[in-house]
Amino acid sequence: MQLRQGTWVTDGGLETDLIFNHGVDLPEFAAFPLVDDATGAALLANYYAQYAAIAAGVGAGLLLETPTWRASRDWGRALGYDARALDRVNRESVGLVRAATEAADVAERRVSGCVGPRGDGYRAAAFDADDAAEYHASQVRSLGAAGVDLVHAMTMTTPAEAIGVVRAARSAGVPVAISFTVETNGRLPDGSTLADAISAVEAADPADFYGVNCAHPLHLLAGLDGGAWQARLEFFRPNASVLSHAELDEAEELDAGDLPLLVSATNAVREQLPGLAVLGGCCGTDSRHVAALWGATTAD
Repeated sequence: MQLRQGTWVTDGGLETDLIFNHGVDLPEFAAFPLVDDATGAALLANYYAQYAAIAAGVGAGLLLETPTWRASRDWGRALGYDARALDRVNRESVGLVRAATEAADVAERRVSGCVGPRGDGYRAAAFDADDAAEYHASQVRSLGAAGVDLVHAMTMTTPAEAIGVVRAARSAGVPVAISFTVETNGRLPDGSTLADAISAVEAADPADFYGVNCAHPLHLLAGLDGGAWQARLEFFRPNASVLSHAELDEAEELDAGDLPLLVSATNAVREQLPGLAVLGGCCGTDSRHVAALWGATTAD
């Protein structure tokens, strides 16, 4: 799968949009159970259609993530999903995203199978790459069997878990992207620099693409050093808020951020990342934010 610079719209902060803007209850911060409910599935379809409209309006490709960030073994068990049910809902999530974007007037479209961290996306994982590969293998197989164009592990907090996801994807024969999250100082929750994290994955089992998500662009800028490794960053899904992960964890109301600051800071990121190809949003963002990042006046 080839990505050309700056040509793919992706979606925004699905879970925070649903919770704060639509009043949807998401136990364990999991959106995938909505696939099993007619009303929930319709809400997801409408969500994806907004980003399809943005891509069509700006003449970009469309790369959307399945609502499966929490659809892995431990999180599924907490929500009453056994292995068979998780396999089914991961596969059906792919179909839902494809169906929701069939009418989009875009030159190219891709479906990315979203994989989240085994633990809390704001805290460093405590297991090694082999454990991570074993843990993520079943979800990656389900997404691959449903025909995703790639799997995308988002909010990775350590190189070890990222390496495990890459190994799972290689076993399933699916292209793979890894997006790390960073704290306000531009470092991963385990203290690694982005440069060191990407180097560690490259040395062990290289991913096809890399990115950053769930961090304000100002936080990403703090982690950029001008090194050649920055050319490998092709995905960016920023948070709306400048708050730290710890502060966001405690927040009871949505911080939708300062939109002009988000846009200007993201433009500064784009100037430093020559390979940036996929742009969307993460926590606190919705279609309004993503439209603004793409220079569109509306998400409709």
